[in-house]
Amino acid sequence: MIQNPKRYTITAALPYTNGPIHIGHLAGVYVPADIYSRYLRLQGKDVAFICGSDEHGVAISMKAKKEGVTPQEVIDKYDGIIRKSFADFGISFDNYSRTSAKIHHDTAQEFFRTLYDNGDFIEEVTEQLYDAKADQFLADRFVVGTCPKCDNPEAYGDQCEKCGSSLNATDLINPKSTITGETPILKSTKHWFLPLDRYDAFLREWILEGHKNDWKTNVYGQVKSWIDAGLEPRAVTRDLDWGIDVPVEGAEGKKLYVWFDAPIGYISSTKEWAAREGKDWEPYWKDQDTKLVHFIGKDNIVFHCIIFPAMLKAEGSYILPDNVPANEFLNLEGNKLSTSKNWAVWLHEYLEEFPEKQDVLRYALTSNAPETKDNDFTWKDFQARNNNELVAIFGNFINRVVVLTNKYYDGVVPTPNELSEVDENTLAELKAYPAVISSSVERYRFREALGELMNVARLGNKYLADEEPWKVMKDNPERVKTQMYVALQIAAALSVLAEPFLPFTAAKLSGILKLGDLKEHFEGFSKFLKENHPGATDVILDKVLNWNDISKHSDLLPAGHKIGEAELLFAKIEDEEIQKQIDKLEATKTANLAESKQPEPQKDLIQFEDFAKMDIRIGTILEAEKMPKANKLLVLKVDTGIDVRTIVSGIAESFSPEEIIGKRVSVLANLAPRALRGVESQGMILMTTNAEGKLVFVNPDADAPNGSTVN
Repeated sequence: MIQNPKRYTITAALPYTNGPIHIGHLAGVYVPADIYSRYLRLQGKDVAFICGSDEHGVAISMKAKKEGVTPQEVIDKYDGIIRKSFADFGISFDNYSRTSAKIHHDTAQEFFRTLYDNGDFIEEVTEQLYDAKADQFLADRFVVGTCPKCDNPEAYGDQCEKCGSSLNATDLINPKSTITGETPILKSTKHWFLPLDRYDAFLREWILEGHKNDWKTNVYGQVKSWIDAGLEPRAVTRDLDWGIDVPVEGAEGKKLYVWFDAPIGYISSTKEWAAREGKDWEPYWKDQDTKLVHFIGKDNIVFHCIIFPAMLKAEGSYILPDNVPANEFLNLEGNKLSTSKNWAVWLHEYLEEFPEKQDVLRYALTSNAPETKDNDFTWKDFQARNNNELVAIFGNFINRVVVLTNKYYDGVVPTPNELSEVDENTLAELKAYPAVISSSVERYRFREALGELMNVARLGNKYLADEEPWKVMKDNPERVKTQMYVALQIAAALSVLAEPFLPFTAAKLSGILKLGDLKEHFEGFSKFLKENHPGATDVILDKVLNWNDISKHSDLLPAGHKIGEAELLFAKIEDEEIQKQIDKLEATKTANLAESKQPEPQKDLIQFEDFAKMDIRIGTILEAEKMPKANKLLVLKVDTGIDVRTIVSGIAESFSPEEIIGKRVSVLANLAPRALRGVESQGMILMTTNAEGKLVFVNPDADAPNGSTVN
């Protein structure tokens, strides 16, 4: 762990431009990275917060094929959506680039060429899966088959998403091409490999020994498992038609493997930022006094903790990450998030449906962050955290303080009198919070840090509840001046301490308290927003206080300073708004069931004479009532056209008697009678099930009279 670094390079995993950003991405990577970066800036640190769109690889090609467009159209579409979503959500990147940019192609090719010239690659001719019908080699995601480790029949050629095993496409049992559905053949092709096994000793010393005590247990454990299982050479090139050309002779038609080029995107994005800002990029990647931190999800641990460090070590001039605080996965309403199945809360849709509630989502995701284990996002929990915590605790305290200050003193901070022991203890406790929150943030425990921030608001609420200035005002108005002065100091502290977690709220609170101007400290991000997305909301704080002032001073808001009028920081979210989101997910679930529903296999062949024996008639249900002491059975009177008969049907859990009276139905009329709970049933109603598994009547779509036969 680097002590007192001169600068920080903070990277957030490059999102694939094959779809928008959803809450899983936010909880796993972008919100914690933004909290950390904002916190460091408030400390006055030199920070480069770097990201960009990952625009190469099979995922892009697959999306293009599916949508019938070019890969360029795919990346342009989703880069625009992602870029705007991040800006509107207030993710404070210093630079957000694209791996399709020339500076990235040049940087990645130069990096490859350096390792190639140093003899760090192994060149091998190997047999790869080839789709003869499509006339192309199959990259990993263009192959599905049975996982050799867990028998999952839908494993991809690079990974089984069921058991998490890393695979090669040739490991799959019964592989199939996702392009044509054909069984691929093996065909020889030449590729270059990074021999990870050469870096075994380095990785053991650097991670297993050097970071045993400061890396998260989930990250350390996964890395140890990989290393202990034995590292093998990994291809850095692929036979693809979309990506960065391999810059050596004999590599025509081959591209850099996306896992090789994507992390180099951090470097090229830093170069782009430095050139724009008139800075030298190299210290941010090559100076030992720089702290490099990668924020990623758990599916990227191996790439950022083993493969990319091996690449950097091979190149020789780059620093290694000080920490990789990867999060686990966030599930949604009990099910795994899925882009392909639309089982997600999409950021751009959230911003439209919950305007000016960016911080509510930030708060909910941070409070429930999957820091060391998978967690679940539910809309009810989202609502509860807003209504019971943000509104009832944080918002309530600020509203009371501002309303009372305007009521008693026309918005002017009163001059305090002698502080009581309670006042002094409260201010002393307030001064301790920056260090407490800092300790959690610097250990990447953002959920814990947010809890401590809310404890500051709780401190304020408790102080007001105990002191009751609205009662004291009648008999001792001079005492109230001191009480309100103390409460206002807590409010001012919250405007600073909340900024990394709730930047829009902090900006609004800063405006209410009229804390001045701090924009010069954030000119880089302001400039970035204006240049890259003119329509984005600028969330730069409008205040002069910084993080360390809170622990040093008791006069954050000096006497005589005039604050503004009260505004609600948070609004209650009603049940109707939440139900709308739940219904939206239920509609997605229904659509997925319909899409995935497989018809039952055909039964054994019969002769026409077998079918001709069945007498199926169109009828109408005349009466219906529940069978006593039988939850599943209804007793029906049915007009079959040839008679009115009793039929007992097991549909009571799907239909009420009232709703099926008058229903047209198909009846197997010559089924042998059968006694059910003492009632003789003289036939059977024909039913099927829909995509949700619910029973549906099989009935005519035309006005056929009762007694009509089905032939």
